[in-house]
Amino acid sequence: MTDPNQISEVQSLDWRDGDMPYSPQFGDHFYCQTDGRLECSHVFLAGNGLPDRWKPAKNFAIGELGFGTGLNFCETWRQWKEVRQAGAVLHFTSFELYPMDRASIDRALAHWPELDIERAALTALWPDNPQGSVELQLDGQTKLTVVCGAALDNVARHDTPFDAWFLDGFAPSRNPDMWSPELMSAVFDKTVDNGSFATYAAAGFVRRNLQAAGFAVERRPGFAGKREMLCGKKERP
Repeated sequence: MTDPNQISEVQSLDWRDGDMPYSPQFGDHFYCQTDGRLECSHVFLAGNGLPDRWKPAKNFAIGELGFGTGLNFCETWRQWKEVRQAGAVLHFTSFELYPMDRASIDRALAHWPELDIERAALTALWPDNPQGSVELQLDGQTKLTVVCGAALDNVARHDTPFDAWFLDGFAPSRNPDMWSPELMSAVFDKTVDNGSFATYAAAGFVRRNLQAAGFAVERRPGFAGKREMLCGKKERP
């Protein structure tokens, strides 16, 4: 039986400039209009010290707020395969209120031929009606979990902490609940000691909420001319 707290609606979309997905609910694009794949590498991977942190890792857990098109996962999986050690396992868990259908994910990711292998594997396994917790074993060393429903409830009840977080909700001005003090506190609680986060967002209230939760926050240059992004750590007591 599906947990009623995890029931979600499939994402409704507009398509702009060809194959650029846009959310009418939040009045925002799903990724940077310059190049979302390169933004993922600059913000979420480099901002969390990846892929360098993977090289000695036996197991690594990433948490993400906002699965969207699956772009961050596919680019992360692509880079993970280049450096992972034998027997190492990556578990990527994303929290998504409005999961996309298979055809929309496929259409959005087809923009990047660099991700054709990952796109095909993801869409082949993606359910027709994503609900509850979607568990996908992509290969022997990579697992994806997409938890559908309200992020705050689902992050708070998650069993194990994460080594790194990708905070990728819609723009804070359009989706403030995804950047609330309560959710940032839950993210902090579900982060290992010396674990990290990264986000494209640099709004003052986002930075303050992350600091109030307990993170040591650093400002870095953003992607494609964006002045700033944020990253930081849960420093060991």
